Amino acid sequence: MKVLIVGSGGREHVIAWKVAQSHKVNKIYCAPGNAGMEEYAECVNIGVLEFDKLVAFAKEKEIDLTIVGPDDPLVAGIVDSFEAAGLRVFGPRKNAAILEGSKAFSKDLMKKYNIPTAAYEKFDNPDDAIAYLEKVEFPIVVKADGLALGKGVLICNSLEEAKEGVKSIMLDKQFGDSGNTIVIEEFMIGREVSVLSFVDGKTIKNMTSAQDHKRAKDGDQGLNTGGMGTFSPSPFYTKEVEEFCNQYVYQATVDAMLAEGREFKGIIFFGLMLTEKGPKVLEYNARFGDPEAQVVLPRMKNDIVEVFEACIDGNLNQIDLQFEDNAAVCVVLASDGYPLQYEKGLGISGFENFKGKDGFYAFHAGTKKTDTGIVTNGGRVLGVTAKGANLKEARANAYKAAEWIDFSNKYYRSDIGKAIDEA
Repeated sequence: MKVLIVGSGGREHVIAWKVAQSHKVNKIYCAPGNAGMEEYAECVNIGVLEFDKLVAFAKEKEIDLTIVGPDDPLVAGIVDSFEAAGLRVFGPRKNAAILEGSKAFSKDLMKKYNIPTAAYEKFDNPDDAIAYLEKVEFPIVVKADGLALGKGVLICNSLEEAKEGVKSIMLDKQFGDSGNTIVIEEFMIGREVSVLSFVDGKTIKNMTSAQDHKRAKDGDQGLNTGGMGTFSPSPFYTKEVEEFCNQYVYQATVDAMLAEGREFKGIIFFGLMLTEKGPKVLEYNARFGDPEAQVVLPRMKNDIVEVFEACIDGNLNQIDLQFEDNAAVCVVLASDGYPLQYEKGLGISGFENFKGKDGFYAFHAGTKKTDTGIVTNGGRVLGVTAKGANLKEARANAYKAAEWIDFSNKYYRSDIGKAIDEA
């Protein structure tokens, strides 16, 4: 098979790495890809939203399967474009990707089908939103309705902070049209857990659990980011939690989408909050999490291409999804200043330290190949991932490996997976 992977981040790198292990695949292209993917794939300079060019390329190269990594093209309808051209593609259609594309839609869906989530109200008028805020208890959560690179969620501790949040999203258009509507919801207390799942429209198969760290600084301080590191599995995701979610969340979501005429094929990412009153859904994503994929996929035993094809063909029920009985931790190496201002184009060294070391990986996110070598090209530069027999060992290995890489404004959190010590 010839496979095309759409995207250029750490998520797409780990997908390419996993696809390269498939016995069914002999050629991989990535559009646009990054410096790390070139080890397994041929990178093509086409942007993720250039649907016509991507379709033309897939036809020209006789691509057998296209895998879409990021949220933007999915929400914009890339799968519909590929299917209209008679091409096989993995990911939800536009009318299903709305599960991530609109927080107002997903909250309304959960309310309608009794899927447990935080109490909320939605607003398309800033004055109405502010009037509502004057009646609520704090802290409160203010969310941009649309896509915002994982940064459109504000936890506000006071009325002033919340008013400022509404102003920045709705009036200053910090996230563009994604902030035309906002959702204001109750602040939930508990442990966060991420569960990624494969879906074929009717059947859902869950992957192993993970936990992300969204804030830029140690101790969950600083600004929201796309994710500063992850661990898998989560010791807080117990058998009881899993059984509850199987009954009230996972299949219920797939069934709800089907009932709404929005058949979902692809990945559903469930962001869960384990509250005193039981698990509740924080958010849905319509694709692999980044950096959750960097700890989940290295532990997956299956040929991922077979699973992708089962989702497309509607026979996921025939797949026995299996994961290694171990753990993995990913520490994101970022450019100092992320998620605001940071320098690009700085030389990166140390990749040779990963050669021949089983269970240690450097998944590229914001990197670029130049005549002088690989340089930084984004806020999140690399996801250094390591496995271990258990979470503590995996964490120690990941931090050891984080020291193998060097670039001049390297920054990373020192407490990824610290919650493991408390479990």
